[in-house]
Amino acid sequence: MKELVEVMAKALVENPDEVVVTESVQGDMIKVELHVAQSDMGKVIGRRGRIAKAIRSVVMAASSRSDKKVIVDIVE
Repeated sequence: MKELVEVMAKALVENPDEVVVTESVQGDMIKVELHVAQSDMGKVIGRRGRIAKAIRSVVMAASSRSDKKVIVDIVE
């Protein structure tokens, strides 16, 4: 899931070099944290959170085959 979030985020931002994605497993849950530059935060979140919701939906669909729940957090 880390690679999927990284590819989507790098396509959205102006500073793809500053995109950092970390992944941690906590029991039956995978937590993916997305760090972007402050100037690109609005592009990743989108108007009324539409882009962030779309990223989470794609990741949820991609993880539907596994038994683990995936949570995507966008961190400043």
